[in-house]
Amino acid sequence: MIAVKRLAENSPVPAGKTFETEVTNLMALKHRNVVELVSFCHEAQKKVVQHNGRYVIVDVIESCLCYKYLPQGSLDKHLYADTTSINWDTRFKIIKGICQGLHFLHKELDGPLVHMNLVPSSIWLDDNWVPKIADFGLSRLFGQEQTRMYTINVKGYNGYMAPEYLYRGEISTMSDIYSLGMLILEITTGEKNCAVSEDRSARKFVDNVHQNWKTNEQIIHKYPSLDPNGLQQVNACIVIGLKCVEADRNKRPSIVDIVDKLNGKRVPIFDQASTSQQP
Repeated sequence: MIAVKRLAENSPVPAGKTFETEVTNLMALKHRNVVELVSFCHEAQKKVVQHNGRYVIVDVIESCLCYKYLPQGSLDKHLYADTTSINWDTRFKIIKGICQGLHFLHKELDGPLVHMNLVPSSIWLDDNWVPKIADFGLSRLFGQEQTRMYTINVKGYNGYMAPEYLYRGEISTMSDIYSLGMLILEITTGEKNCAVSEDRSARKFVDNVHQNWKTNEQIIHKYPSLDPNGLQQVNACIVIGLKCVEADRNKRPSIVDIVDKLNGKRVPIFDQASTSQQP
């Protein structure tokens, strides 16, 4: 089975570029934690539309992407629903899978591929709850020696965009790390980043995690059946998430640091206290 993503008809030029970007970047990606593009179509069709009170025939561009079907859908459908209880082992599996996928994008290609849209709706799940990074329409492919680029066309979801991107249009791998931090905090706590719907920064959400999730009491309340190893995993994810959302990009960990920390290694950057001050 396949899933079809249909883009808006006659999208403006940036959306057309979004389609081309997603296709070209996805065709070369083969990884367990990256969605598989099966096929695509991009063609013009003639349609009758009303314009200034008259009916005219115009060429309408239709663009579709065909992905391998993933039965569990996107992560946002499961993360906050009261009727769905994802246990900690599954949450940790999802976090590790996303990080492994991002490690592939940042470190295992000829140059880093910066995703620029890491949000719950862009993480798809297969029938075994293996996460797949999807929605590459905003992604940017860097050269081997390139570390950052700039844009005046800032796009993304409120609450997930790194401050340097939101306010200066600066793009780097650290842009993804910031978004990843928000994702990790949401997956770990099961709480929603309210900035998405209320058009504000994520400071309230991050402050809430700082205040309520840095002690074992809240963790045990959320996950009462955790063993000591599980408790250590939750604590590690909170530390990682808070470090990733540092306002200063230079204080954020790399994806290599994050994967090492998730695998139980000691990583010096996480020994430094997180400030996570949002602008």
